[in-house]
Amino acid sequence: MQTTLYPEHAALGAKIVPFGGWQMPLHYGSQLDEHHAVRRGAGVFDVSHMTVVEVEGAAAGDFLRRLLANDVARLTTPGRALYSCMLNADGGVLDDLIVYFRGPERYRVVVNAATRRKDLDWIAAQARGQAVEIREREDLAMLAVQGPEARERCLPLLPAGVRALAGAIEPFHAAEAADWFVGRTGYTGEDGFEVLLPDHQAAGLWRALLAAGVQPCGLGARDTLRLEAGMNLYGTDMDESTTPLESGLGWTVAWEPPGRDFVGRTALEAQRQDPQRRRFVGLVLRERGVLRNGLEVRLADGREGRITSGSFAPTLGLSVALARLPAGDERRAVALLRGRELPVEVVRPPFVRHGQACIPT
Repeated sequence: MQTTLYPEHAALGAKIVPFGGWQMPLHYGSQLDEHHAVRRGAGVFDVSHMTVVEVEGAAAGDFLRRLLANDVARLTTPGRALYSCMLNADGGVLDDLIVYFRGPERYRVVVNAATRRKDLDWIAAQARGQAVEIREREDLAMLAVQGPEARERCLPLLPAGVRALAGAIEPFHAAEAADWFVGRTGYTGEDGFEVLLPDHQAAGLWRALLAAGVQPCGLGARDTLRLEAGMNLYGTDMDESTTPLESGLGWTVAWEPPGRDFVGRTALEAQRQDPQRRRFVGLVLRERGVLRNGLEVRLADGREGRITSGSFAPTLGLSVALARLPAGDERRAVALLRGRELPVEVVRPPFVRHGQACIPT
C-alpha cells in the first residue's frame, strides 16, 4: 500500500522500503542529516500509515476502561491524550497506542500500522454486544512535525480555525477544527505536532512545510530518534509474549481503582509480585562498535539477557540500546558481538530528551 504522499516521496528521490504492508521512505539521502535536523531544527515525517480509529457511543468510556491497561477516566477535558498498552488475557502487549478524549462518548485511538488488522479484529471482538461504534478513518493522512522549531514553523501553515487553538495546547493535548486534528505528541523525544487532516489536503501541507525549511525525514531517522528518547518499538521491544512490566512500561498501567477489571489485569497482578521479573534497561557502549537488535547480554554471574533495540546514537556519538535483562541491580554487563565481549553500562532510559544528553558523555 501507498500513503497519499507517496508521489511526494518519489519526487524527492526517497529510498522506499516495505514497512507494515506499506511502501514508506527510509531516508531522502542522509539519515544522519535528517536525525540532526529534528534534534536541532524541525523535521516532518509521513506517518499516514498509522491506523486511526473512532470509538464512539454511550458505552465508549467504559469499553476503553476495560480494553486498555491505562485508564481513560483520567481524560476529563476534551483534547487530553493518554498513552497505553492494549493487552491480551495473559498480559502480553497486543499493541501500544495513543487515545484522545474528544468529548462525551467520543474517543480517537491511533494504533500501529503493522498491527492494523490484528488490532481492528481484537477491538471489534471486545466491543460485541456493547453500545459502542468502532470506525476506522481511512480518509485521514497524518504528518509528524518534530523538533525544537517544529511548532513555530508549522503553526502559520495550519488553517486559521485550528491554528488559534493549537498554539495554546500543552503536551499530550490536541486541538481540532474543520476536520483538522493537531496533537502535541510525537515519537522523537522532541516537541512538535502530529497533524491529522483530510488526505486530499496532505500534499499541500507537506509542500508548505518543506518550503518553510522543515526537513523531510524517513523511517531511519525516526528509529534512531525514538531509541535515543528511550521509546519502545512494537514488535521489537515488546509484543504479545512480553508484558508492560518487563518492557519498561509499568508506568502506563493504572492500578487504581482496584475494581477496574481491564483485560490482562489478573496476569499483571501476579507478575507484579514476582521478584524475578525481568527488567527493561538502557545500555551504553563507550568502546568502538555498534549494539544491534538481538545481541546477547551477559551479567557477571553468567545470567543472560538480550538487546531488543540497538543502534549508533548520532546525538551522543556512541552506541546505545534497550535490553531485557534478568532481575537485579547490576550496573555493568557485556554484550557479545562476533565473539567479542564489549563492556556496557546499564542505565535508565532515556538517553536524549529535548536535544540534551540524559547520560554522561
